[in-house]
Amino acid sequence: MRGPWGAVLRLLLSLSLVVGTLGCLVVAPGPSNALIHAHPNEQGVAVVRSLESLRDLDDQSWQLVAYREGPPGGLLRLRIVGYPGKVRLEHPVPLSVRSGAFRWSLEDLTQETPALVADGRATAAEFNLAPLLADLHQDRPLRLALPGVFSALVVPPYVVSEWRQLPNAPA
Repeated sequence: MRGPWGAVLRLLLSLSLVVGTLGCLVVAPGPSNALIHAHPNEQGVAVVRSLESLRDLDDQSWQLVAYREGPPGGLLRLRIVGYPGKVRLEHPVPLSVRSGAFRWSLEDLTQETPALVADGRATAAEFNLAPLLADLHQDRPLRLALPGVFSALVVPPYVVSEWRQLPNAPA
């Protein structure tokens, strides 16, 4: 259309596109996050945890459970669980963690966890997460490596954010 009505129509169409785009941005959901859950363990002690399933670069699935038992300030642990029949983990083996130029070696606590010691499948390992969380000041992706098991398991920033909330999360 030409003339004054054509200009008005183009203006209205442009405004409707802008308003529609802004409306989509306002109501669009954010990234989905696995939530921090609190529950009692078998002995009735409060456990606060973050649970996520991830795939390594070889497309193997792993379950990562970061948790704290008891009140804030308790030991922070990261349990990595493989699927039975796919892997058998030997202990002790430290977990290597990288984020940019930063490097950590997390202590293997598996032998200190009676339930894991008694499990003959040997598909889980547990590590002290506190040194890593003490140094992290941003929700940056992490790259985990477990010698002889996997060379690269990428932990996305939203999971790192949950882990960073664990030390002070209410039970």
